[in-house]
Amino acid sequence: MTERINLIVGFDQREAIAYHVFCQSVIEKASLPVQFLPLNPRVIAGYTERHRDGSNVFIYTRFLTPYLMGYQGWAIFADGDMVCNADIAELWRLRDPSKAVMVAKHDYKTKATTKYLGNKNENYPRKNWSSVILWNCAHPANRQLDPGFVAAKDGAFLHRFTWLGDELIGEIPKEWNWLAIEYDANPAAKLVHYTLGTPCFAGYRGTDMAELWHAALSRTEEGLGK
Repeated sequence: MTERINLIVGFDQREAIAYHVFCQSVIEKASLPVQFLPLNPRVIAGYTERHRDGSNVFIYTRFLTPYLMGYQGWAIFADGDMVCNADIAELWRLRDPSKAVMVAKHDYKTKATTKYLGNKNENYPRKNWSSVILWNCAHPANRQLDPGFVAAKDGAFLHRFTWLGDELIGEIPKEWNWLAIEYDANPAAKLVHYTLGTPCFAGYRGTDMAELWHAALSRTEEGLGK
């Protein structure tokens, strides 16, 4: 069987174009087949969203990735507000079977107290670790991540990966989750994350590294005859 990359992408209708631009940028450079799954909480059987915080609708359901994969194999979760500038297979090849998850271990203080659509942007431990996750879906430590468990836990517990011992949290290079604006512009970034606001929003159209997103948008629109 041909090796296939499972890519779960956060989808929020308020920035639906971001999802399509990100997928386009992945497809353009991928050297392996990629199976995309838009993470839309409304269609996850057995899950009822009870949380009332968060800046996007998939902020908690990302932790259901192992459940959605039937607790088998590996998958990548990524927020939709990104552009891929490298072959996603490079990230896929970083899988370490001794780890339950692998993330970019950011350690920073934000430059902005608010982000897109006026959402609060607070500092907290392990901020943005969960925006790109290389999931070992079959790892026994992830078996507890089912709809009831995720619905019952708060953001601090989930986004800090509190159900895991530190030894089970592997690390990927920050180039695979480069925080535009928060970090200096980086031409070597492989996955650019517009965490403060995707350039589809008026206040972020000309921010650092936005030109990469606009270029990917133009290539996406070419296929629509625009």
